[in-house]
This record gives sequence, C-alpha cells and structure tokens, in this order.
Amino acid sequence: MEAVKPNPKPIRLFFFLAGIIATLAYRVIIVLNYYNPLWVKISWYVGTVGFILYFGHRYNIAKKRARLVSDYKLIEAVKNPQQITKKQKEALHYIVKTSLTSKSKWNSAFIFALSVLALIIGIILDIA
Repeated sequence: MEAVKPNPKPIRLFFFLAGIIATLAYRVIIVLNYYNPLWVKISWYVGTVGFILYFGHRYNIAKKRARLVSDYKLIEAVKNPQQITKKQKEALHYIVKTSLTSKSKWNSAFIFALSVLALIIGIILDIA
C-alpha cells in the first residue's frame, strides 16, 4: 500500500471550490429562470460538472479511508492498542487528521444554507 498522506492543499482547494461553484450554479437557476433560458442551461451544466468533480472526489476519499481501515486492520488495532504497528499508526493518523482538516463540512453547510435561501427565493418569486 502507498504511503498514507492527504492530497496536496491546492488539489483539496480545487475540489472544495468546485463544490461551492456547483452549489451556487444550481441555486441561482431559480432566479435565472426569470431572465434567460440560455443562462439556466449554462448554470445547470456548470453545476452538474462541479458536482461530478466534487462528489467524485468525496467518493474517492471515503473509499481511501475505508480501504485503510480494512487493509491495515484498524478496527482490530484499536481493540488491541498495545499491538499497533507503525503503518497502522500512520493510517490512523491520516484518518483522524483529515477528518479534522477536511473542508467537506463547510461545503455541506454552504449547500444547506444556499438551498434554504434558494427555496425561500423560489417561493417568493412564485408567489409574486
């Protein structure tokens, strides 16, 4: 198994921004719908490509973490901490550290907040 290390910061930032841009693109569709169908399509494509990038990346991260748990037998290692190997410690360190430094929680909060805002704006525009 390869060395346990997170992706470089610029790569992580790229995928974080892809998720933010995709979220904005999808949520603004409700407003663009009142102006120009071309901008709706552009926004939909930007959002869809952004979500493909972001959620593809998040899937790979989840798969990597699960593979580390399985390959390094981390569940068993935690049950018997006195027998943890150096590689198991590295794998555990990666999982714990990246769970603290991951920006996915901010992306989820952003998606939630913008979804609520888009819902409110959509209701207001439909009523008006």
